[in-house]
Formats: sequence, structure tokens, C-alpha cells
Amino acid sequence: MQDAQLILDLALTLRHDGNGGVADDLTDLAGLTAWLHAHPGLTPAGHTADATVLTAVRELRTAVRTLFAHAVPGEPSRADKGRLMTLEEAVARVNGAAARTPTVPVLRWTGDGGPDVRHRPAQGEGDLTAVLAGAAIAFLASPAREKLRACHAPRCVRYFLKDHPRQEWCKPSCGNRARVARHHERHRGE
Repeated sequence: MQDAQLILDLALTLRHDGNGGVADDLTDLAGLTAWLHAHPGLTPAGHTADATVLTAVRELRTAVRTLFAHAVPGEPSRADKGRLMTLEEAVARVNGAAARTPTVPVLRWTGDGGPDVRHRPAQGEGDLTAVLAGAAIAFLASPAREKLRACHAPRCVRYFLKDHPRQEWCKPSCGNRARVARHHERHRGE
């Protein structure tokens, strides 16, 4: 579930701005730095992001949101209209970033079976987009992907994981806005 939360958090750096538009938390290095501080362990200690990293993370976020748009049942988030890559571009971007993940050999000795060498991602190594792409792949290939939904409440542009069979919105405030909007729509013209 860590991969799911991390990659959802990346996707949610695009959010409703409160005025009918979309706000981007990653418009500058300060935004990326704040996001990284909220997600400790993604980068080695003392590492600072630069404009190249910011651009790469923003492009990966677009790829992830494209994949989310294809993964959810029904319509994708309203924030993604006109912003998505093709599915092929998104898959290539995520796979390309994930391919930069360094791995280390891990020796396992299973009782009578003898030694077995597996590879795992190196801890605290590699670039940020490789780590994020790995999390995206792990999430999208997991059963948790079946719970991914786009919130269609008025003014919401979020993706969320459906925790309850009757859950329709990402948070209670979105449910309240949707009910109020339906009420006003029903009583319009009375």
C-alpha cells in the first residue's frame, strides 16, 4: 500500500484551486522541495532538486495521471482533459524512468535448497523519477489498482482508492458538494 499512497500523492499534486481551475503544487523547485519533505526517504540526505529533476517529475506525473485515466472505470479526472499523453507515451515514460532503478544482488539461502541470488532496488540510490516510476508500476500491477477511482464531485480533480463499496467521492466534503449540487439541480426552476 506504500506504493499506492506515494503514487497517489504524486498525482494529487494537481488539485482544484478553489476558483474552478487547477492548481499545480509542482510549479517550481520550492513546490517540489516541499513535496519531497513531506515524503522523507525518496532522495538521499542532502540531495537538492534542480530544474531538470522538477521537469522529469512533472513529466512522470503526467504519465502516471494518463495511466490512472486509463485504469479507472468511467471518466477520468476533469483535470486531465487536454493534459494527457497517449497511453503508449505514458507506458514508455514510466518504463524508461523505472529502468534507471539501480539494483543490488541479495543472497538468500533457503534451508536445503542452497544459495539463491535475487535483485532488489538499492535503498537511497538512483534518481527520484526511477523510484516514483517503480512505485507506479508496483501500484498499477497490484490488485489495489481495482480500487482506483476519479472523484466526480463538483470542483474536484482528485483520484482516490475506493475503501468502501458505496464510496463515491474522495472525501466527505466532496460528497457534501455533490449532494448540494444535485439538490440545487432538482429544485432549479421551482
